[in-house]
Amino acid sequence: MAEDIKTKIKNYRTVPFDSRFPNNTRNCWQNYLDFHRCEKAMNAKGGDVSVCEWYWRVYKSLCPISWVSAWDDCQAEGTFPGKT
Repeated sequence: MAEDIKTKIKNYRTVPFDSRFPNNTRNCWQNYLDFHRCEKAMNAKGGDVSVCEWYWRVYKSLCPISWVSAWDDCQAEGTFPGKT
């Protein structure tokens, strides 16, 4: 399974269509949360964090830089509204 994920990441070009998200705003938010949840879980288990790279690539390509920077600041301050 890890090989399959690494292959997908290697071949990543653009965000694939996801019918759960009719707009990219929600898709951006969800992938930002998923990346941080994945990273937190993998660190807790002592696993390989590179499997979380897919979420990172998706939110980096969808989310405006200003949003990501504001969310990162909120996380650092402990005021982030999402559950990560």
